[in-house]
Amino acid sequence: MMRVLRVSLSAVFALSAFLGASSFAQNDATVGSGSTLPKDSAAAHLSPMSDSEKAQLAEKVRAETLYAWEGYKKYAWGHDALKPLSRQGFDWYGEGHSLLMTPVDALDTLTIMGLKAQADEARQIIDTKLNLDQDIYVKDFEITIRLLGGLISSYELTGDNRLLELADDLGRRMLPMFDSPTGMPYEFVNLHSGAVRGTRSNPAEIGTLLIEYGMLARHTGKQMYYDKAKHALVELYKRRSSIGLVGSEIDVETGKWTDPAAGIMGGIDSYYEYLLKASILFGDQDCARMWEESVRAIDKYLADEQPTGLWYGHADMNSGERTHTFYGALDAFYPAVLALGDDVHRAEELQASSFKMWNVAGIEPEQFDYAKMQITAPGYELRPEIIESTYYLYHYTHAPQYLAMGRTYFDSLVKYCRTDDGYAALADVRTKKKRDSMESFFFAETLKYLYLLFAPESTFDFNSIIFNTEAHPMQRKIGLRAQD
Repeated sequence: MMRVLRVSLSAVFALSAFLGASSFAQNDATVGSGSTLPKDSAAAHLSPMSDSEKAQLAEKVRAETLYAWEGYKKYAWGHDALKPLSRQGFDWYGEGHSLLMTPVDALDTLTIMGLKAQADEARQIIDTKLNLDQDIYVKDFEITIRLLGGLISSYELTGDNRLLELADDLGRRMLPMFDSPTGMPYEFVNLHSGAVRGTRSNPAEIGTLLIEYGMLARHTGKQMYYDKAKHALVELYKRRSSIGLVGSEIDVETGKWTDPAAGIMGGIDSYYEYLLKASILFGDQDCARMWEESVRAIDKYLADEQPTGLWYGHADMNSGERTHTFYGALDAFYPAVLALGDDVHRAEELQASSFKMWNVAGIEPEQFDYAKMQITAPGYELRPEIIESTYYLYHYTHAPQYLAMGRTYFDSLVKYCRTDDGYAALADVRTKKKRDSMESFFFAETLKYLYLLFAPESTFDFNSIIFNTEAHPMQRKIGLRAQD
């Protein structure tokens, strides 16, 4: 009962901050631009959305997913991604070196949405055309969260053994990246030769591996996958500062920090996320302890109470001294992690701040100075994090403002990012100038979280899975299997 009361009150407090967003509109892009949110009535914000309205929105998201998929299929089939303005395919590692990023990233989303024909064609091209034996240096982080995570998740959803075979083959090819003196992975590994390069890495790239390699270990029985990823995570954690923070760059051979900037921003973000999620998915008590100690340092040195609300800024990892009042699209993942970690009140406060950032220009920027309420990096990459946090908070509170937020995100995406053949990132949220990019995570995360926010809860059992940082769901019952 006390927990229910806490959530209810915190929803009211967050709503008050949420309604105050209109004070910070700037230029000619007003708060709620492209939004169906009523601006004047608190009661309207609190009115529940009917099941029929939610179903209609879920179907609209599903239709837009199909629309973007058809654009990819028409102009970029067999390539990693679609360039939606020039109507061309794009391959990360050069022409002829596709790793089918979009089909792999999209497959579990298509499956969850019931787009069977599209899911079947994605699975068919992966099963028959995905070639991992290529002489290319791939980035450990992106290949792990997108490709390995997508293959494992889709195997769990479909039972297609070929997907697990590909995941195991990929895992084997990636293992040499862990062969540094510290056990922390090199940034790049060659899929054909196993050669490595890139000694300077960051906490996200080092610490965002355990969910994928841990689940690969569970499915294959090859414990080395779990052990190597866990060792890398622990070695990184051991090098935190005396006040409990990590920096932005570290040398994986020497173990020395080369950039002491601390925060929850990109380059660090999912390291913290995986401490908590791995503790839940695998019942790993080491990860639980590391998370609990880390979140105390985060709250003490990075949280920043401002007149405009709760934010998280940058600080020096050694002194804790504030260095920047920057927050951005990637930082907006943190309310979801706080909610998963049972700090719903703080999650709601931070989510209200994230939504203010979104409304400054009608769509969120890559980076924002919350002390000045000004945009400092104006791009929008079709990122999902703010939607992810909205989905988590709606799951835990069922507060109607989170559905209203979701409607705002969807309306903004359609109004500003939709093209004749898909969706495009924005070069500048202030002018809404488009950029020729539709990353695979738009399918894996942005559209999936929007859909699940509005779809019936029976569509997907939130409590039976843990999402990796690319929104690929992993089954908890498999993660909790006893190690051999």
